[in-house]
Amino acid sequence: MSSTSSKSSADVVSLFDQYVIPNYGRYPICLTHGGGSYVWDAEGNRYLDLFPGWGCNILGYCPPKVVEAVREQVGQLIHVPNTWFTEAQGEFAKEICSRSFGKAFFCNSGAEAVEGAIKLARLHTPEEKYKIITFQNGFHGRTMAAVTATAQPKYHQGLGPLVAGFQYAPHNDLDAVRELIDDETCGIMIEPVQGEGGVNTPADGFLQGLRDLADEHGLVLIFDEVQTGMGRLGTWFGHQKYGVQPDIMTLAKGVAGGVACGAFVCRDELAPSLRPGMHASTFGGNPLAMAAGIATVKTIEEDNLLEHAQQMSDRFRSHFEPLLDELPILRELRIAGMMVGLDLTVPGAPLVRRCMEKGMLINVTHDTVVRLLPALNITSEDVDQGAELLINELRTLSAES
Repeated sequence: MSSTSSKSSADVVSLFDQYVIPNYGRYPICLTHGGGSYVWDAEGNRYLDLFPGWGCNILGYCPPKVVEAVREQVGQLIHVPNTWFTEAQGEFAKEICSRSFGKAFFCNSGAEAVEGAIKLARLHTPEEKYKIITFQNGFHGRTMAAVTATAQPKYHQGLGPLVAGFQYAPHNDLDAVRELIDDETCGIMIEPVQGEGGVNTPADGFLQGLRDLADEHGLVLIFDEVQTGMGRLGTWFGHQKYGVQPDIMTLAKGVAGGVACGAFVCRDELAPSLRPGMHASTFGGNPLAMAAGIATVKTIEEDNLLEHAQQMSDRFRSHFEPLLDELPILRELRIAGMMVGLDLTVPGAPLVRRCMEKGMLINVTHDTVVRLLPALNITSEDVDQGAELLINELRTLSAES
């Protein structure tokens, strides 16, 4: 593939220095184009990306059906306010809800979806109930309510006062949740698998236990599926992998194949509580995102990617599992579908740099957890190549530690 940039990476970094607020820690590389699990920079270097778009590029870079759907749609309608109906929004809602449950509301991001879910939980329960229980090491977004729901003090520093009504429980601790529930509690919100928190999977029976507590106390159970939705775990949605039905689930990241889109889905009984005038999203449900979302569903279904993702998940496991006996720095391996976490006893940051220098992109979260969110359609050859490179770097890091 040829470069589409007229500037070098250094030139673009200089442009940012002058005009872009420096709130992100960025690598000094300007990415220009991509295809499948590969992306290229302005100098023509190619990278195998095992963390494409922080999970947004769930079909890799520029999936053909999504590209064609957006190209066709952009020539017909780009934006339509939600005071009108569009066929695409209705059809995408049908594609999602017929594979899960209830009715959908569309927005633009995961944080926006979480904000809407919080509002709906409060609106659906008696007015005196407003508290929502979330979980330590969870991550729900950067807007004020979403960041308050994120039970990680490092994200709260300097932002106070935070939004009232959030209580935090240790992950996988049902007794702690039970103790926090009182007459003012309206809901429980959790990621089926914590992503940013380190690919933390639920203990057997934990999610069902939350369902039981919600039913017992009349609470709304919210699953934040921004990361686990749209096939990431080898099922259409994460709650299906664990056989537990939430009242609301939030979606974003890969829901439209990399085009900005968020949504939340609620059971039919909750939908009327989001009455007209209580919530809205100007760009939510826009025709471009809806066309991309429909094409994403079509790609996953026609290319049999749910089954493929599980096969590739097993392939990653077969590569990494033997390392538990070999490398003393590997504390735990946590894999759920195409969410892969290798928890180390040492900081993992050097691995990110070394892999990048060798042409592969990975992520490290919470200092010690190597996190991979490969595209659902990654090939077996790319799994083998990526795993081999990472294992070599892990062996080097282990020898140095």
